[in-house]
Parts: sequence; C-alpha cells; structure tokens
Amino acid sequence: MKRILLIAVTALAACGTTQQAGLKTGPWQAQLKRQDGGQIIFNFDVADSAGAPVLYVTNAGERMKVDEVKVEGDSVFIRMPFFDSEFKAAVYLNGSLQGKWIRHLADKDVDIDFYAQPGKSERFAVSKPATRNVTGRWPTWFYDAPGKDSSFAIGEFVQTGSQVTGTFLTTSGDYRYLQGVVDGDTLKLSTFDGSHAYLFTAIVENDSTLTNGTFLAGITAKQQFSARKDSSARLQDATTLNTVKEPGATLDFKFPDLSGKPVSIKDERFKNKAVIVQISGSWCPNCMDETAYLSDWYKKNKDRGVEIVMLTYERTTDFEKSKKAAAGFAKKFDVTYPVLITGVTPADPQKTEKTLPQLTGLKGFPTTIYLDRSGKVVEVHTGFNGPGTGAHYEEYKKEFNTLMDRLLQ
Repeated sequence: MKRILLIAVTALAACGTTQQAGLKTGPWQAQLKRQDGGQIIFNFDVADSAGAPVLYVTNAGERMKVDEVKVEGDSVFIRMPFFDSEFKAAVYLNGSLQGKWIRHLADKDVDIDFYAQPGKSERFAVSKPATRNVTGRWPTWFYDAPGKDSSFAIGEFVQTGSQVTGTFLTTSGDYRYLQGVVDGDTLKLSTFDGSHAYLFTAIVENDSTLTNGTFLAGITAKQQFSARKDSSARLQDATTLNTVKEPGATLDFKFPDLSGKPVSIKDERFKNKAVIVQISGSWCPNCMDETAYLSDWYKKNKDRGVEIVMLTYERTTDFEKSKKAAAGFAKKFDVTYPVLITGVTPADPQKTEKTLPQLTGLKGFPTTIYLDRSGKVVEVHTGFNGPGTGAHYEEYKKEFNTLMDRLLQ
C-alpha cells in the first residue's frame, strides 16, 4: 500500500498541479501546440482587478482585455471576449498553465493543446543578430502547394533591430496585429485574438526576397508563401470588387432584429437619411475592428441625419444561436443601431441572392454599403483596414468622413 501511495504522490509531483494556485500577475508567454509540431506563440499580461484576475492579450500595439477569468482550485477558465472560444487549463506548481484552447463552431467544438509560462515577456527568442531588415512593402503569394492556385496579399513590416511588427493587407481586410522578430536570416511573426491564431515563418534570402515561407493558421490549416519587396505594389480598389447591378439602385431587405422584430430598409427611421449598411458577422475579426469604429462614430454623428444598420451572417441558420452570437458581439462594442439576423451563413454560395440581390456578389466580410438620402447606393466597399494597418487605417478614416460629409450635406 505504501508503495502505491508513493507512486501516486510522485506522479502528482511530476504533474505539478496544486489545489489552490491562482494566476501570477505580470507578463506571460503562451503557445498553441499543433499536432503537426507547429507552435503558435503569443503573449498576455495578467493584472489584478479588485481581487480578480484580468488578462490583456498583447499583439504589437493592441491590448485586448479579457475579463471573464475564473480560478477554481487548480483550474483556470478563460473565455475570450469575441469569436466564441475559451481556454481550460490546470495551474502547475511552477505557476505555468497547461490545457486546451477550445473553439465553439456552429456544429462542433475543436481544440488544441495550450501551454503558458509566467514571467516571460519575449515572444520569440533571438539567437543571432538580424542579417537583413524587412521594413517595407512585400507582395506575397500564398498557396497550398507549388503549382496550385494562389491568393495574393501585401505584407507591410517595420523592423527595429531584431523586432518586427506589421500585417498583411488583402482585398477583404487585414491580418490585424502581427508581432515577431528576424532571428539571423529567419522571419517569425505571430498573432492571437481569439479567432486569428497565426504563425508566419520565412527565410529572408536577401533585401528583397522571402522564401520557404510557412503560414500556420489555427488548429490545422497550413500554407506556403513567398514574397518580393516592391514599394509600388497595390491591391485592387476596394470599391470595385462588389457593386450594384444597376447604377442608382436601391436596396430592399427585411430581417429580424435581436428581439425578433422585423426591420426593413424601407422603414421610417431610414427615410431621408444617409444610411450605412454594415455586412458583418460575430466570427469576423475585421468586422470587430469596423464595428468598434462605426459604433463610436455613430454615437457622435447620429444627430446629423445618418443611420447604420448591421446585417449579420452567422455560421448557423438557427435564429436563437445566431442571436446569441450577434448579441454578445453587439454588447461588447455598445452597438446602438439595429443589428439584424439574415439567417444566411457566410459559406452559403447564394448568400448575395438571398439577402442583397441588387449587388453583383459579396466578396468578403466586412462589406459596407453607403446609401444617400434618397436611398440610392452610392458606394460598396469590400473589406476594412483596421488599426493594425497604421497609415492605411488613418487613410480609411479620412476617406470615410469625406464620403459621409458629402452624403450628409
């Protein structure tokens, strides 16, 4: 019996758990450990708020507050504020966490191993001084395998010493805040926000070439990429990707709001006003950035004769499930304009025909439709350049306000 008890105690010590642990305040380094051996690294800070732990997930210039943190004995439960994902982990004697990151999808849950170490502020270790500087604009091609169809993006990076920040721009938005290093001749960038869980690695072959690029996304997705520096590279104009089928067309839709009440674009509240129709979804990180901006802008400008209405395309056609996801999303950003449930998923190939047949086709989320006071569509803008894009975000705000000033005259 004593030998069995000794084995049990030894096993518990090896496991390292404790009955009452808590979370150490200060910086942490976290890893999502994929089955293919890839490790997506990110950072967070833990602070004390009136005796309760609060997390701040950090990516370059972003600090995402996570205040749904529960510590029970040797267990920690962390629910991310967006995108319906959470962490369940055990606290070890050395203060580290080990458990699972769980994503709740429309029809199933998926998870990946999670590990976090306190007192470690670095994202990637740097073993060698950087041999190249990747500051600049990088047209990039992502592909599943050589010779297969590719997708295009433009990487924009700023490097100081070995430290790098930046993002990738696409026609449907950006990859938000990326942070990492150049270690010798190797570029490493990552981000995590509860939906995006990305790791980019590549060899900086020379001042204008990235080779052997690998892009790990989430739990299983993987692509290759290559890039060439070119300051003149441009994406297609975001206002040409999706347009109305006929110039001067008006929209005609009716969907239930979060209380189930039908709301139509023909309703009295929208008449003789400039209207912004926001095509969105609670699962969409770029939609999160756009909603943060528009919600604040609306509060400051609604008395000028403008309305905003959000059409959500959730990952399920079930109204109650969609309502729950969209309501949580709207609450986080204090959205005070109507949020409507289309009942159509973003993966539905007929989503445009079922919801906005006046358009040539929804090409990405978010998409923003601008209507003048007579109800005519004056512009359809695909994608959103969020705060992680720096100067592009500032340019967006300038162009947005110029357009709205014109529509509100």
